Amino acid sequence: MFQAKTLQEARDAARAAGVCLPLAEDTSALRTPLAIGAHTVPNRIAVQPMEGCDGTPDGAPGELTLRRYDRFARSGAGLIWFEACACLEEGRANPRQAWLRRENVDDYRRLCDSIRETALKENGCAPLIILQATHSGRYSKPHGVPEPIAAYRNPLFEKEPMDAARIITDDGIERVEDALAATARLAQQAGFDGVDIKACHRYLGSELLSAYTRPGRYGGDFDNRTRFLRNGIAKARAATAGDFLVATRLNLYDGFPYPYGFGVRVEGGLAPDMEEPLRLVRILHERLGVKLMDLTIGNPYVNPHVNRPADAQPYPLPEDPLAGVARMMACTRAVKAALPGLAIVGSAMTYLRQFSANLAAGAVEQGVCDVAGFGRMAFAYPSFARDILRGGCLDAGQCCVTCGKCSLLMRLGGTAGCVVRDPYYARHYRELTQR
Repeated sequence: MFQAKTLQEARDAARAAGVCLPLAEDTSALRTPLAIGAHTVPNRIAVQPMEGCDGTPDGAPGELTLRRYDRFARSGAGLIWFEACACLEEGRANPRQAWLRRENVDDYRRLCDSIRETALKENGCAPLIILQATHSGRYSKPHGVPEPIAAYRNPLFEKEPMDAARIITDDGIERVEDALAATARLAQQAGFDGVDIKACHRYLGSELLSAYTRPGRYGGDFDNRTRFLRNGIAKARAATAGDFLVATRLNLYDGFPYPYGFGVRVEGGLAPDMEEPLRLVRILHERLGVKLMDLTIGNPYVNPHVNRPADAQPYPLPEDPLAGVARMMACTRAVKAALPGLAIVGSAMTYLRQFSANLAAGAVEQGVCDVAGFGRMAFAYPSFARDILRGGCLDAGQCCVTCGKCSLLMRLGGTAGCVVRDPYYARHYRELTQR
């Protein structure tokens, strides 16, 4: 259990776990602006794309969606990375997932306008807003029941071999690329500053990176396995204009052995191997002009200890959670060291609770990342960014305790939020579990 009451105790806990974390005394580094192309992020704090599962059936923002982003706007975070938004109905992770279409583009435009207006009024500056465009792949549930669309059969995930009809064809992948480009065009029309061609957490774009056993144009060697992401980014760029950013949230490491994991050695083992991830990031940045990436690792459905370190998981913990935080820092640092001109959002800050602000500031100061991303913390403590920026610290009594119930709400088919800190979701959780 994370029990540190002082910053020194947090450092001691990391040392006892055999790791060193960049914990800074002073958090003022998070107040500095960051230029990304023609855009300026007013500070170094980001709200990560945490899905609420609370849109309308036709994909527009629902009441709870508006409530959540109003809170994020008031917080003062310099970057709001809008949650996963399906590019096709077949790729929705649930019947209430965001789904940007021509029919609801005005709803999203009003939401973007509201975020900026509220942020300007409350904080004197507007955040950069990025839309995450996705296809959920093997985790697709557009009608509330599993309707997987997988890149390849994976015995690590499947109790029974995947039906061949559920393996997406090469032509089907091209159709998804075109749909992502169409979503990027709509995102620009809606007023977003950029789009994220999602390639993380084993959704379709991420799974294809490890498609070693897949035949055809999208499997086997490095060029084929990265083709979908490269094409998706290139097509999104061609579909948009001006200073619109085309970014990606990218898994550097899956935490599964070859041939089912990206970022590991072909010879075997689970240790991160950054050779291919660095090669891919370099191509995206230097050849395709990607200026902004949000980096992460792991799979929240199968090995959540890798990307969401917590005091408890649905299985025995294989390591100290602080070791998981350190792994995330090391992977991100490797990219930043190799490509210092690329703007990087880091992840896995929340486990440090009230000291996550110190971890974030240290990560920025020491060149781990340029912007510190907060996911679960934003659900639990919507004003977290304001408290860091104005007071330099976080209130331990409002921080996320990494209980995982926000994710459990999603698995139960509900809307996601903090069960511990938000009375609405506490009631919702009780109702679902009793049912």
